[in-house]
Amino acid sequence: MGSVLRQPDLMHFLSARFLATLAAQMQIVAVGWQMYAITGDPLDLGLIGLSQFVPFVALILPAGQAADRYDRSRIVTLCYATEMLCAGLLLAFTMLGVAATLPIFATMMLLGAARAFSMPGGQSLLPNLVPPEAFSRAVALNSSVFQIATVLGPAIGGLLYVAGAAVVYAAVLALAAMAAVLMLRVRGAACASAAPERTPASWHTLLSGLRFVRSRPLVLGAISLDLFAVLFGGATALMPMFASDILQVGPAGLGLLRTAPGAGAALCALLLALVPIRRHAGPWMFGGVAMFGVATIVFGLSTSFALSLAALILLGAADMVSVYVRHLLVQLETPDAIRGRVSAVSAVFIGASNELGDFESGLMARWWGAVRAVLIGGVATLAVTGLWMRYFPGLRGMDEFPRARRES
Repeated sequence: MGSVLRQPDLMHFLSARFLATLAAQMQIVAVGWQMYAITGDPLDLGLIGLSQFVPFVALILPAGQAADRYDRSRIVTLCYATEMLCAGLLLAFTMLGVAATLPIFATMMLLGAARAFSMPGGQSLLPNLVPPEAFSRAVALNSSVFQIATVLGPAIGGLLYVAGAAVVYAAVLALAAMAAVLMLRVRGAACASAAPERTPASWHTLLSGLRFVRSRPLVLGAISLDLFAVLFGGATALMPMFASDILQVGPAGLGLLRTAPGAGAALCALLLALVPIRRHAGPWMFGGVAMFGVATIVFGLSTSFALSLAALILLGAADMVSVYVRHLLVQLETPDAIRGRVSAVSAVFIGASNELGDFESGLMARWWGAVRAVLIGGVATLAVTGLWMRYFPGLRGMDEFPRARRES
């Protein structure tokens, strides 16, 4: 662990990611509560996710190619600057008393476009900042930083929202600005591929990430499992409804609910940084996804705030296990020259599971109510786990990671 912490570029990158993630999580709480207060319609909570997903999925493949052709650290810096712009717009809407939903959705679309470039840029950047032998610990540390910010962000956002949405957006603006400045300190030479691709952009190069994923059943199985499990099992978009109508805990309680999955994931990530998974990687991944489904069902059935928090903590820890295995598998299987494009494909699956999952949850909650929507999602996650165990036996039986097999 000490050798990882002595990498200055990595420390700047992780510090910037912490601040940007903290800002994003605070903003999510404010936007969700503000939108539900304006309309009272659960479908609008789902549309927040959909408005981010549409530009995300439209731009993600070009973003992956950009990560393989240009300075990855500067791409991430520009994305954080865009996050600043979005926070500034939301702050202006709030200060002017704009009650329409369209400007909010438009701002979230701009944020989704920034995420399209930041995800493959950041994911493909990480392996360039540490020696190969330290990469597994860097992944766990990176996940820990992300999850700690995920823990603190919603809680801080919920508490600040008591003073008004404008206070939250002003804080988000300041944090995003600090993140952009820190990213400027990451050396550009360390961020580019070892042999940057300068061939003209074409459909052939644009789709090379998809072809690579299709040729690797382990990678395809891992990222598609994440897609469908979280697509059906995600209850995040409905937390404002649970906080307001079922648990009746207000915006501060919503902040704690949003914090709980990150708390479980952060604790799990710290443990993985100290004791990385080295054997039985496939069973660990499937076990994590199955536990995610069980925890989702418990959350849906709960009418106790304490039990709901406990279920969400377990949910976050289980999700962290599958995310850790998937991220290591994808990065270790992928040559650096196309890592941006493969990361983009992975990001499509992740983005679809998160934003489309939010829309699916909001739509089902409008039809059948929040509790039934969450319960159906949890059961569907367990069903997906069983199907993927059957149709991807190589992933189910995977013992060591690919790099470990090459070095043994």
